[in-house]
Amino acid sequence: MKILEVTRVTPSSNSPKSAAEFSLSLTFSDIFWFTFPSVERLFFYQLNELTPACFKSVILPKLKQSLSLTLLHYLPLAGNLKWPSNAPKPIILYTPNDGVSLIVAESNADFNLLSSNGIYEAVELHTLTPELITSDDSASPIALQITLFPNMGFCIGITAHHAVLDGKTTTLFMKSWAYICKQGNAENSPLPSELTPFFDRSVLKDPDGLDMLYLKQWLASIGSDSESDTNNKSLKILPNKGEAPNLVRATFEITREDFKKLRERVLSKLSDNGKELHLSTFVLTLAYITTCIVKSRGGDGDRNVGVGFTIDSRPRLDPPIPENYFGNCNTITGELVKARDFLDENGFVFAVQKVSGMVKEVMEKGVLEGIEKKLLTVLNSSEEFVKSVKVIGVAGSPRFDVYSSDFGWGKPSKVIVVSIDKNESISMAESRDGSRGVEVGLALKKHEMGNFSYLFLKDV
Repeated sequence: MKILEVTRVTPSSNSPKSAAEFSLSLTFSDIFWFTFPSVERLFFYQLNELTPACFKSVILPKLKQSLSLTLLHYLPLAGNLKWPSNAPKPIILYTPNDGVSLIVAESNADFNLLSSNGIYEAVELHTLTPELITSDDSASPIALQITLFPNMGFCIGITAHHAVLDGKTTTLFMKSWAYICKQGNAENSPLPSELTPFFDRSVLKDPDGLDMLYLKQWLASIGSDSESDTNNKSLKILPNKGEAPNLVRATFEITREDFKKLRERVLSKLSDNGKELHLSTFVLTLAYITTCIVKSRGGDGDRNVGVGFTIDSRPRLDPPIPENYFGNCNTITGELVKARDFLDENGFVFAVQKVSGMVKEVMEKGVLEGIEKKLLTVLNSSEEFVKSVKVIGVAGSPRFDVYSSDFGWGKPSKVIVVSIDKNESISMAESRDGSRGVEVGLALKKHEMGNFSYLFLKDV
């Protein structure tokens, strides 16, 4: 890896927007993720004739210019997370001349392997994702890296602060940047309404002061006894404590035909023909992948396994809030189950019933049900518990439409959530070919991946 440039891209100075200060308060949904580790994504673009000269004279200037223009629409991303001494909670603050950190690099790694579904060492992706700049009194919302693979293509790495933006907003930003670049980088060019971020915080109603409740819980977890204790008002995010050096990565695809088979398999095992089940592609995907992971790890059937996922609250609130709402608007759900329930021949059916029940509960009770207790449950999990329980979570979504991020040189050849190798999660995205299948990214120990591949392919 060769670093070619370390720079900062500011919103275009040709617009009066960039000359005005802009701030956003954090909502309860943002503060829930206050110091959670950052989320890292990679977008690979294949250009087989891409020379270093063409990259530096054509591709890079276009990407920089379009980024500068896009930031005019996304000023909070050019700013910083701050916690003013007289403010009860942090804010996102943009001031003129703020900008986004951008690293430009060149790599001689195997582009074709890294952007394939094949198996490779997880750490090979780490040099392609930038570090988020955080300190006690300031934190960057995002950091970017553009890496050239000579005669192969390039990739864009984005690292996002989870308290500022969720996966949906990150994807919205990438689509907006791609749109402006593909349209030719015209000054003052508007974004389509579906890509224009919606900043009005008043639409997300805070039930009973959850923002300050969550903030107190975070402060208590880092050793602060009261709201007035400014010594611990640190904006540093928690380090990722994963075991990436021991892991390999791969991507598996579940096609529409596979989903048909999986549905039939579940229904054939149930006397009531699954009338009570929510058999969405999400439920089938998480249930099947979880079953294969638990079986691939083997071990004591009495051990606990965690299954959890994040739910986008935008369309599920009353009234719903816009799909292009900027920030976090989600909730989490999860359950502990015994490994043995996945291990027998009906393990997949059990998993479908479990995940279906979790989804239906949220749909019936609403996304705000029990929300005041959820953060404390996470923070109170002891280190021993965290080490002993393998929690299978989900990053991304087949609904994000990540493969539509076309900067003018074609849609991505691969989109990867890198940070799953540090937190036991899997990733989901729509199939690149638009066939309504689902891509699943995994990071497992080498022998587990071998077992998983066998189990996965056996039934789809």
